[in-house]
Amino acid sequence: MDLDHARRVAVGAAEAAGALLRERATGVLGIRSKGRGDIVTDLDLASERLLLERIRAAFPGHRVVAEESGASGDPGAEWTWLVDPLDGTNNVAIGLPLYVVGLALCHGGLAQLGVVHDPVGGRTWSAVRGGGAYGPQGRLPSPRHRADRHGPVLAWTQGHAVARDDPAVRALKAALDVRARRVLQLWAPLLGWVMLARGDIDAVVGYHAEAVDLPGGLLIAQEAGLRVVGFDGKPFDGRTDLPADRRDFVAAHPDLTDDLLGLVTTVLR
Repeated sequence: MDLDHARRVAVGAAEAAGALLRERATGVLGIRSKGRGDIVTDLDLASERLLLERIRAAFPGHRVVAEESGASGDPGAEWTWLVDPLDGTNNVAIGLPLYVVGLALCHGGLAQLGVVHDPVGGRTWSAVRGGGAYGPQGRLPSPRHRADRHGPVLAWTQGHAVARDDPAVRALKAALDVRARRVLQLWAPLLGWVMLARGDIDAVVGYHAEAVDLPGGLLIAQEAGLRVVGFDGKPFDGRTDLPADRRDFVAAHPDLTDDLLGLVTTVLR
């Protein structure tokens, strides 16, 4: 598998979908509920159609798992694409220009390629496993650990199926609010991953995270030099076969990870 070729295809597809989203995002949206506070719009579906056409044309033997249409292609295929056509749908629905397009290519359940495109800023980030993470200005340097007496800035993400009154979530978020300078809830997890990879924020904490938008963003952060561990303290790689209740993690600069993990484990003990 030529991953550099796959990256070029994925970047081109994500940027084409981004152009479509940017053009239509300020228009009238057809919106319907998917349940549990999640929604889908006509934009999600149009972007997904474009991405699927590009991927299937370039890689007809690959399996595809898309956010809206689910799985297609040979279930026994060696390679699987994960497609998030519009990460941040709820933001778009309220007129907040905070959304991205995400793609990941997995082998054996592990992401080998990740691409995130920001249509609003016209910027793209990508990574191939073992090859580093790249942004608009080239290879991303390892983010520096910024010690701040007011605490880190971090992003929180959780799965759509998590109940609003989940006691673990309430306890974790309360503890993080005390420990952190700011806790961001972006409604666009992939955006949180690239902000972490760029060094804009210090950490991402996830609880029962969604599967489609996890592996690609996680790979970009890892390839930029960030450490990602599960709540059990073991390395976390976001494999696609993990059940939702095992998609819990702390991602941060290596100098900060143990501190945040200690906070999490203390709360959940």
